[in-house]
Amino acid sequence: MPHCKFSVKKNLWYVSPEQIGNLHRRFKNLTNNENTLSRDDLENISDLTFNPIRSQIIDAFFDKRNFREDEVGTAEEISFEEFLTVMSHFRPLKQNLTQEDREKVKREKLRFLFNMHDKDNDGFITLDEYRQLVEDLLSKAAIEGETTKAVADAAMLEVASVTMGQMV
Repeated sequence: MPHCKFSVKKNLWYVSPEQIGNLHRRFKNLTNNENTLSRDDLENISDLTFNPIRSQIIDAFFDKRNFREDEVGTAEEISFEEFLTVMSHFRPLKQNLTQEDREKVKREKLRFLFNMHDKDNDGFITLDEYRQLVEDLLSKAAIEGETTKAVADAAMLEVASVTMGQMV
């Protein structure tokens, strides 16, 4: 892997050098050894084929808000560093973070999720955008009752953990 001057979210996210190497190999595999990743490269990932929010996940990789705070719009292609920035949202936190840093990371993760569903970049998730999300989650895949219940329960637990943390 080439030298990477990348610092994952100011070192709040835990991404080991080994994980960075694995992600770099995955990036190169997806791009056929090119230096940039396109939307088509992600469209070909078989693990995403039946994911009900596949398009939102792919869009998240090209949403400039997810790799630079002062950016808006959509990128046509992304570099490995931008790929790593987006992937870092899925990584666990570093151990021994201060409470302030934990709160910062929670806000960043919530912002990332918010950006996935604020399709028109207006800073709001409208009722239509929310309805589209629910429709995507419940109708695009053949989801059985127990799976739907598990998805809903997991989402509610995540919301509760974030909300309870703010109420304490």
